[in-house]
Amino acid sequence: MKDRKSIPKTALPRIYFIDREIASGKYPNTRTLAKAYETGTATISRDIEFMRDMMNAPIEYDFTKKGYYYTEKTFRLPAAFGSAEDMLALGMAKTLLTLYKNTPIYNAAKELMESITAPLGKADNPRWHEDRIVVPPIPAVQFPPEVWNKVCEGVQKNHALSFDYRPDWQSGYTRRLVYPYQLLFDNGAWYIYAYLKKAQADRRSAGMRMYSLSRIKNISVEKEKFTFPASAEPQPSLKGEGSPLDFRVRTDGSYLGAYSTEKKQKFRIAFYNDAAMRVKERLWAADQKIKETKDGVILSFSSSQYGKVLELVLSNGRDALPLEPAELVKDWKENLKGMRERAGDSLL
Repeated sequence: MKDRKSIPKTALPRIYFIDREIASGKYPNTRTLAKAYETGTATISRDIEFMRDMMNAPIEYDFTKKGYYYTEKTFRLPAAFGSAEDMLALGMAKTLLTLYKNTPIYNAAKELMESITAPLGKADNPRWHEDRIVVPPIPAVQFPPEVWNKVCEGVQKNHALSFDYRPDWQSGYTRRLVYPYQLLFDNGAWYIYAYLKKAQADRRSAGMRMYSLSRIKNISVEKEKFTFPASAEPQPSLKGEGSPLDFRVRTDGSYLGAYSTEKKQKFRIAFYNDAAMRVKERLWAADQKIKETKDGVILSFSSSQYGKVLELVLSNGRDALPLEPAELVKDWKENLKGMRERAGDSLL
């Protein structure tokens, strides 16, 4: 029998039909498969051999039930669910994975994408997107694999985590005991959105907190278990009930990244020159309004992500002017003052 090294386009639907029939648990054989698909038994035999040898399908024949079955019950062929257009989209998604290249999930996700798209072959489906769609790298925050593995274990199994943590306002580490609810990825950094149950020598009370994985050390997965709330709404049984237990609710229609507060405010910011054009091109919040002015635009929106809004203003330099709230205007001026003091005589 001639070895088949690739999958002809005409064979793909038939091979995926065989995959579905075997996965169904009906123990089909070459005769029943050939009859159902209206083809020859020799063709079905070649397909099954190809699936087993070239696609690593764990196919065995049960002599008692006189049919084929998968030794791994959850096995399905890669790309069995996809059209050529779907596979192209997946290939492009694989390119976009470079955004996560320096994160712990990259290799596993890339290998999964490779396994899904590989069966289609390069000859009939040239992967032009690999060279023509480019994602510029971003600086990724580094942390030990042990931290990632234990955080994932805590999130997956609903086990409490204890670790030493150093926040912005402290020079040293203090011990925390938390319920890790969600993992967040924002601009190259990973965070745990967690319920703080206990903090050693820390003035902060219990409640929902954000922890950067890069600032965690001496982490342990505890025996204590918790239940991830079925509802996204705050639970009165937990202190700090002003914070939603699901991060997706916490940001409440504001699209500025990971950090947020419990206080939602109205913001108005004027943008000029190139910054005005960039602002008009993006969606910053669900309720945003953009007003054209003689010199640029005024962006109005509501958000609980105060720190991120301040970052947005400062990152646009002289082309951004905060108008309200007064707190934002004050903090912006304080930052300008600090920059002037740091620059010293070099501004003259």
